Amino acid sequence: MMRLLGKAESINVRKVLWALTEVGAAYVREDWGVGYRSTSEPEFLALNANAMVPVLVDGDFVLWESNSICRYLANRAARTDLLPAQARARADVEKWMDWQATELNYSWRYAFMAIVRHSEAHQDSQLLEASIKSWNNNMQLLNQRLDQTGAYVAGAGFTLADIVLGLSAYRWQQTPMVRPSLPAVDAYLTRLKPRQGFDEFVANGMP
Repeated sequence: MMRLLGKAESINVRKVLWALTEVGAAYVREDWGVGYRSTSEPEFLALNANAMVPVLVDGDFVLWESNSICRYLANRAARTDLLPAQARARADVEKWMDWQATELNYSWRYAFMAIVRHSEAHQDSQLLEASIKSWNNNMQLLNQRLDQTGAYVAGAGFTLADIVLGLSAYRWQQTPMVRPSLPAVDAYLTRLKPRQGFDEFVANGMP
């Protein structure tokens, strides 16, 4: 049985939990991270020297980086609906996953730490304003994409891109800040609600 190391409160751990639910894989989760066992313990560092969650252990195979773990789980289960085999279709899914992990994440980090986590290190008003603006701008790009597809991020079908971006979109929607009206994003989140993984790991009160 696979082991997933990481606390359930982590948005990156929740990506993997949702992916595990989609593929129906058996696993056990262990609490690691702030508030639980420290990721600087030698046992954890032997698995991931970056001291970050999540980490997936599948027999003698160890993998870290949440989006890479999601890809692995889809490939392991031969779920080409979640991650297509055809090169162009697959690249379109991975493009949006990479955008989530880079451009979108970079834009919301300061604002989220200031507004939701109340971090004392993130209270510069100008940096906060810039982060909110950048976050909203990126969400407008997502809104445009969803308006084009009328369904999911990569097209008509649900894919791994919707796991990672579904979590991000919900975090944006739930953060108490000034936001533009983005009807396609709102409709997208409504579309995701019936999925078991969304219900358990997104719409569960965790930001």
